Amino acid sequence: MNPKELVIISGKGGTGKTTLALGLVSIFKNIVIADCDVDTPDLHLVLKPYKTEEKGIFKERFTAFINKDRCIECGKCRQVCRFEAISKDLVVNSLECQGCRFCELVCPQKAIEMREEITGNWQISQTRFGPFVWAQLTNLGENSGKLVSLIREKARNLAKKIGSELVIIDGSPGIGCPVIASITGANFCVVVTEPSLSALHDAERVIRLTEHFRIKAGLVINKYDLNPELTQKIQDWAQKEKIAILGKIKFKESVIKAMLELKTVIEFPDQEIKSTFYEIASKIKERLEAS
Repeated sequence: MNPKELVIISGKGGTGKTTLALGLVSIFKNIVIADCDVDTPDLHLVLKPYKTEEKGIFKERFTAFINKDRCIECGKCRQVCRFEAISKDLVVNSLECQGCRFCELVCPQKAIEMREEITGNWQISQTRFGPFVWAQLTNLGENSGKLVSLIREKARNLAKKIGSELVIIDGSPGIGCPVIASITGANFCVVVTEPSLSALHDAERVIRLTEHFRIKAGLVINKYDLNPELTQKIQDWAQKEKIAILGKIKFKESVIKAMLELKTVIEFPDQEIKSTFYEIASKIKERLEAS
């Protein structure tokens, strides 16, 4: 039986997506964890992986290289490069090169070759909550959507191998390619928002994204008590759009302290916040079972 996939996303960064993901990871059992925010992964800071079981490199970028032994300095490559990545002395600037291969095509001496570069690293580790699949793009890394897809595939295959019933995915923020790669084919998405106009706008966009891909989604309002008026506006909008409110989380100092101590909120002694997270987890479980 294929494992269920739960994805936690948000329309923008800083809404509490990772905090919720870590809380759910602490509650659910027999899981595989995946961090699909490959541009800026942070789950590992709290999960503290202690054993790497498998690792690899990710290559998804090509850069032109000019072989000076073959080059006759005709300058055709420089003329066709729309990115101005080739200097007057016919040296390729790897920061500017987009790997389009046009220079390689027009070179009469076949003096240009496209070299594949490492743009990321991935690994499978063990944590106190279960196996953890994560990755990190390099500074010049591109195509993070493809790396996200790779992470999800490895997490899914690992879950099948060890008999895990659920993969919990901390998705990328926003609505771009990495987010699409994070949610496609998932069983359920949790969208985390907060009571601000920008967060509401971004939540609307990411909900539309889940609807486009026909993925069921629910909403969690973080720090709801900071602006009750906007929280009510979010609830009214959700009710109108028939979007389930899975829970509301108070702004509490204990959540900040837990993060500073590199703990999940479930591992921190605040019964009120724990109860909130368990209630959210219970509602998510019901929807996963129905999916």
